[in-house]
Amino acid sequence: MPTLPWTAPHTPEHGVEVHVFASRFETRTLGGALKFFLRTPGVWRQVSRAPGAYGATLKAQPLRRTFWTLSAWESPEALKTFARSGPHAPTARGLAPLMRDAKFVTWTVRGDELPLDWSDAMRRLT
Repeated sequence: MPTLPWTAPHTPEHGVEVHVFASRFETRTLGGALKFFLRTPGVWRQVSRAPGAYGATLKAQPLRRTFWTLSAWESPEALKTFARSGPHAPTARGLAPLMRDAKFVTWTVRGDELPLDWSDAMRRLT
C-alpha cells in the first residue's frame, strides 16, 4: 500500500491548537482510482506550499479503489482556502462523479502532537 510520508511545510508553535482533517474516498471503478492516483501529485505540491498547512500524508490502495488523507491546519479557514483553490478545487470537482463513497472527520490536537498517527485517523474514519 503506497503511503506518502508526512510532509510538514510549517511547524506550529508548542501547545498551539491544530485543526485535523481526515478523509476516506472509495471510487466506483479502477479507472476512477487511476484518475485519483494520477491527480495526487498536483494536489500534494499544493499542500506542501499551502498557507496554514502544518502537515499531510496520504495512504492509497488503488487496486481496492480506496484512498485516505490526513492533514493538520492552522485553522478551519486555512483548510477551506486550500480546498477551494489551486489544483485541489478542479480535481475535487472532476473526481466527485467517480466516487462511490467518501467520509470526512475533523478534530483538534496540540501542535506538539504532530506528526499525526494514522491509527487514530483510521479509527475515526471507520
